[in-house]
Amino acid sequence: MGLRELLIPHDKIFFDMFERQAGVVKEAAWQLVALTEDFTNVKEKRHEIEKLEHKGDQITHDIYDQLNRTFITPLDPEEISRLASALDEVLDYIDGSTEKMYYYNIGATDAHMIELAKLIHMSTSEIESAVKSIRSIKDPRYIEERCIEVNRLENLADDVLAHAVTDLFKTNDAITIIKFKDIYEHLETATDYCEDVANVLSDIAIRHS
Repeated sequence: MGLRELLIPHDKIFFDMFERQAGVVKEAAWQLVALTEDFTNVKEKRHEIEKLEHKGDQITHDIYDQLNRTFITPLDPEEISRLASALDEVLDYIDGSTEKMYYYNIGATDAHMIELAKLIHMSTSEIESAVKSIRSIKDPRYIEERCIEVNRLENLADDVLAHAVTDLFKTNDAITIIKFKDIYEHLETATDYCEDVANVLSDIAIRHS
């Protein structure tokens, strides 16, 4: 520990907020899996995910507000901003996917949607573990391993999307094609933002280890 760290204590509140934010994102992803696997009471289940999205928005707002009021931060302000933004995007796309499922009145999900939802949930679980580790960064390799796994899961999501769209275009129902393709792409985009979160966490692990 350097002289600067001894003289000026870092404000740890950001780590608390990031851990809460990552927890909310993972909870929303778990509820997404539950919805896709049991596509009943869709309005109520979608509303629960929407409430989590609002909760996440508030945490994101609190992070930015704290950032504007804190002179010394435990991470670079840009890192804090990037991580908060990327986590918020994951949550937005989880919520947006369920919104489309509900308002498109699709009637039922399919195996591709379920698989994409599971990949999102697995990614958010890895993210939560990595986020909890940036508080002290005792083992940067552990964070890197979590990030590598998120990247692997995103690649799998790319493959699922490709297969889903291929199967979809074997049908002749133009309306179903439009609806399902939009939902597939929204779900896959959530994994893209999970990868963005992982990239930020990887950068933090390298810079602060």
